[in-house]
Amino acid sequence: MESRVPPFTGTPRVLRAINDRAALQLLLSHGALSRSQMGELTGLSKPTAAELLTRLHKDGLVVERGMTRGGRGPNAQLYAINERAAFVGAVDAAEDYMTVAVADITGNTMGETTSKVDFTGGADPVPVLRTLLSRASRRGGVTRHELRHVVIGVPGAYDEASDSLAFSSHLPAWSEPGVIQRLRNSLGGTITIENDVNLAAVGERTRGIARDVEGFALLWVGEGLGLAIDIAGSLYRGATGGAGEIGYMPVLGTSRPGSATPAVTLQDLVGSPAVLALAMEYGVTAATAAEAVAVAAADTSARAGFLTELASRLATGLATIVAVLDPSLIVLGGTTALAGGDRLAQLVGTELQRISPFRKSVVLSAVAGSPVLAGAVETAVDMVRDELFGVAGVSNV
Repeated sequence: MESRVPPFTGTPRVLRAINDRAALQLLLSHGALSRSQMGELTGLSKPTAAELLTRLHKDGLVVERGMTRGGRGPNAQLYAINERAAFVGAVDAAEDYMTVAVADITGNTMGETTSKVDFTGGADPVPVLRTLLSRASRRGGVTRHELRHVVIGVPGAYDEASDSLAFSSHLPAWSEPGVIQRLRNSLGGTITIENDVNLAAVGERTRGIARDVEGFALLWVGEGLGLAIDIAGSLYRGATGGAGEIGYMPVLGTSRPGSATPAVTLQDLVGSPAVLALAMEYGVTAATAAEAVAVAAADTSARAGFLTELASRLATGLATIVAVLDPSLIVLGGTTALAGGDRLAQLVGTELQRISPFRKSVVLSAVAGSPVLAGAVETAVDMVRDELFGVAGVSNV
């Protein structure tokens, strides 16, 4: 067993509330526990631990799950989190597809579905999301109406003041006034809109390579660009949710009053169209930026110079980021970056070290599947746990 959780003090009501929440967290981290084991981990007496588990069982948050085996004395009843106490929805909405998953309160994905959708062409996200949520719910053995919360990751920034998306002009229907409220009305429940790269960082923090670092920056290189800033496990979003929209960051040249030539931005250098154009200069023909990078990463001929040039451009943008944020780690994500594999990450790290005095490790995302979807699941589950565990005690005291 791990170290004990020290007992809490306070009024009986507050004490009961905090102990209930601590017990639920222990069941999540340890799995099934007996009354005696719960007492040892919390520092509570056996009668108090038994009363606590009985109360949580009555509330439907805990279920009986088997008996202890092989120890001295009689077998004891084991208790575990009731996975079906609540269900959540998670959404990864990109420019050309939408993936939806349904998970239980432990974060286990029960059903998932994806569909190609051209949101850049004006496809309405409301009916698409409603349909895919229903489909994923059926595959998970639940109904859409049982979803307690849905977290939606989109390539834009949610502005709470206007209840709308910003930096999403490339997604016409998502940018329309009132679309967020239409989603709420259509889904009939609570939803959270979050930047997709921020959710990818949550996935990286909880399921990927950044689990044990103090803080990190996730550079997303795909159809567009994005940056997520993790500070000790918390995301920095900025005043209006726009922190990390680094595609707009000027890199080369400056705009002057009256000048018709705007500054060159990072999007101009490493966005998907720019990557394809650069690939053509090196004789790499491909249908997508990710395909071009994958070809170059596997090539030892002169065409591989394309990857070196791309790494130089990425390092140029990162040099500014590390000078401002000084993160413990830099993670590369997104279809274009991942297509380059470890070779691209190494080239970026080498170039960054050449042009910057900061010494930073540059690594690839290590989340299996969609980091955005993984982050959406984790975010939704955390929200529902706070709500439900509060019902058992904490939030309402």
